[in-house]
Amino acid sequence: MALQLIISAFPEGGMIPRLHTCDGADLSPSLEWSDSPAPTQSFALIMDDPDAPAGTWNHWLLYDLSPSVHALAQGYKPGSLGKSGKNDFGRLGYGGPCPPRGHGAHRYYFKLYALDTASLGLPEGAGRAALDKALRGHILAEAHYLGRYERK
Repeated sequence: MALQLIISAFPEGGMIPRLHTCDGADLSPSLEWSDSPAPTQSFALIMDDPDAPAGTWNHWLLYDLSPSVHALAQGYKPGSLGKSGKNDFGRLGYGGPCPPRGHGAHRYYFKLYALDTASLGLPEGAGRAALDKALRGHILAEAHYLGRYERK
């Protein structure tokens, strides 16, 4: 079996509920994953928007999650599990979809990585470039889940 990521708040490719956006409570959705490879030592998660006007926008960076963790509760708060990177809103943790009005639906990719190392050696608050570099050569498996959101 391949690594699988499930987000119960919306179907794969479906619309992300307002609760999980800047127009709502801006709470992260709950995530669950399964079928990680046996040698997995940690997990990392990236949520981004490749449709942002200025280029890919990073909404959530999370790394050094224990291999025993297979779910994140709705409303995840930085510091409760693993390490949080700094998103493009300039803060740690989750920043929900918030595309410009009138730009149509944006795509939001949740990318989960099973890694062969317990620690990527990054401090809390690392940015996307540092995380991408640290991931190189350590990915055993990955799973993606797509959601969409449009501000009216």
